[in-house]
Amino acid sequence: MLPAEVVRYLQQQGHGAVVSARPVGGGCINNGVLLKTEAGQTFFLKTNAAAPADMFAREAEGLAALARAGGPRVPRVYLVGRDFLLLEDLAPQGRRADFWELLGRQLAALHNCTAERFGFAHDNYIGSTPQPNPWTEDGYDFFAEHRLLYQARLGRERGLLSSTDLRRVERLCGRLRELVPPQPASLIHGDLWSGNVISDAEGNPALIDPAAHYGWAEAELAMTALFGGFPQAFYRAYAEARPLEAGYRRRFPVYNLYHLLNHLNLFGRGYLGQVQAVLRMLE
Repeated sequence: MLPAEVVRYLQQQGHGAVVSARPVGGGCINNGVLLKTEAGQTFFLKTNAAAPADMFAREAEGLAALARAGGPRVPRVYLVGRDFLLLEDLAPQGRRADFWELLGRQLAALHNCTAERFGFAHDNYIGSTPQPNPWTEDGYDFFAEHRLLYQARLGRERGLLSSTDLRRVERLCGRLRELVPPQPASLIHGDLWSGNVISDAEGNPALIDPAAHYGWAEAELAMTALFGGFPQAFYRAYAEARPLEAGYRRRFPVYNLYHLLNHLNLFGRGYLGQVQAVLRMLE
């Protein structure tokens, strides 16, 4: 059953009735449906009856923030509801030959959009986990308190993380200034693994499912290597457009601990071994 607001919106905008609704796989948390109307237009609808009341509104804000000149394409938002998000259908096609090089340059351009503070206009979500984004002057404080410690404490509350491992995260947070070089607050997608990179109808790069905020650009790059990884052409093109600090890859485990803790909280103890391995490595 399609949300009545969506059906009404499409008719009011002159697209007519929905003539087909085809489920689209690939989502871990939400359901995706490709809609086609009487007028021939297509739209992408995300739904989740169990979503937090503001989850799709926060996603819409993130997409709007990421829509920057020179940056990767993101789908246009048409309508937001309590349990749905109606988006532009990017109609993905085969990727152009220089897809990854172009994405590298575009992401560098996005990361050059900076702010005076770390955080975002609103808290949002990474997957379905709340992601606190209070404006914070210091990037080390922001990453420690609102990324690593937030997830670790959540894991401890849920019985997924031991008190010993929580203390190890706390000790790591106390060493962030030794491990991570100073960086500006860059506009980042926030959940940039390979599954959130698609193409549009011309084969150009496009990003979906953001957890947008102003954070460390290196943290964004780290996640690109966590689940599947991006090809070297991407990193070369990024570095040509936005030079990288020496040893940036050695710091990836620090940043990716946030995402591993989040996956522990989202999907359970199957990720505990990876969390503990990173903590041992960084001790």
